[in-house]
Amino acid sequence: MSSPRVLILCYFYPPLAGGGVHRVLSFTRHLPARGWSCTVVCAGERDYWVKDDTLAGLVPLGTEVIRVSGGSALSAWMRAGGASGGRRSGTTFGWLRRMSDWWLLPDSYAGWAHRAQRIATRRARRGDVSVILSSSPPESVHLAAREVARATRLPWVADFRDPWIPLAFRQPPTAWHRARQEALERRVLESADRITAASRTHAEALARAVGPRAARVEHVPNGFEPMDALEPTGEPEHFVIAFTGTMAQQPETEILLEAVHDFLAHHPEARRRVRVRLAGPFEQGYQDRAVALGLTGIVEFLGPIAHAEARRLQRRADLLVLFKPYGRAFDTMVPGKLYEYADAGRPWAALLEPDQEAAELAHRAGAAVLPPGKRQPLAAEIERRYREWQASGRAPDARPPWLTEYTRAAQASRLAETLERARRDRS
Repeated sequence: MSSPRVLILCYFYPPLAGGGVHRVLSFTRHLPARGWSCTVVCAGERDYWVKDDTLAGLVPLGTEVIRVSGGSALSAWMRAGGASGGRRSGTTFGWLRRMSDWWLLPDSYAGWAHRAQRIATRRARRGDVSVILSSSPPESVHLAAREVARATRLPWVADFRDPWIPLAFRQPPTAWHRARQEALERRVLESADRITAASRTHAEALARAVGPRAARVEHVPNGFEPMDALEPTGEPEHFVIAFTGTMAQQPETEILLEAVHDFLAHHPEARRRVRVRLAGPFEQGYQDRAVALGLTGIVEFLGPIAHAEARRLQRRADLLVLFKPYGRAFDTMVPGKLYEYADAGRPWAALLEPDQEAAELAHRAGAAVLPPGKRQPLAAEIERRYREWQASGRAPDARPPWLTEYTRAAQASRLAETLERARRDRS
């Protein structure tokens, strides 16, 4: 008897890169060991501004991958030369995003989702698919998956890596747009057989939203792939501050740069020893700001690097810095790199509101939780860690013992149970 198959509808999958890739990639890596075969319907190999070809080597050979190229506003902009190599103009992108909020609902990937819906429906009708799983953002994948489920009468699990972005993270341009987005979200929540969320606080909010059917909502956290080795060690001649992740629409990038500037203004002798390495796609304005602050030669924007190299950079660091977009709308967000930072075992500072779920996890992992939007506390933490490094050398590694609960394999086991419950709901 063949194993059950899950058809996963998502936009981001290797060789595309960025934070949205790793959750679905990990599901396809670990679900086969839990008895599930995987088919992925995803974007084309050139349909995002960030790529990591090394991630494609992590896709299991037995995974069926069906790519749907083009169709999104982002891919059209890229083909017109709007972004490449992990660098883009924040001003231009912000303007285009505001325009898309007016005309493209629920998001600028809606055209791609319509294409993917047709292809996923044809694939599901072959008869060997047991459950449909959609993972957002973009939110349009859920609307596409809903139509696939309706056409094939298959159970459907809607996975939310983040809240419904056009409602939670961006201000809809009019009351009509807000009402329309709310109606689309409600349609998804009412139709899905099961709902999963990457953060506990978001899962609780979704459970409140669905009311009597709250038991359908489950928390499947983000997680991390354990590092194979503890090496490499640090750079003895340099005190390395590092950030790994996307630096786009992230004001805290400037807070970090300004904190480094303030520290060096008080301790100019440290300019020979301090190095700041920022790995990930970025908007050009942040690099320009570093130059304006006189940080040339100290701050290095590495751009997108292979994920394994980013993990090695985390291990080399003497101080890791974590931040995310701030404001009450982002309270539920728990970045995947939070678990990676904890696994790296290095000292780290998290710029988070203290009452957030991410701040609670960071505090449990031993991070210094600092207020976002303020440069002075971060500058003070940099000084404290630098002085300790001067006095005693590289700090010893420290990993929280509870971290094993958050491996990607453990989360895939939780998802496998959810998929099985979705099957039983329809039996």
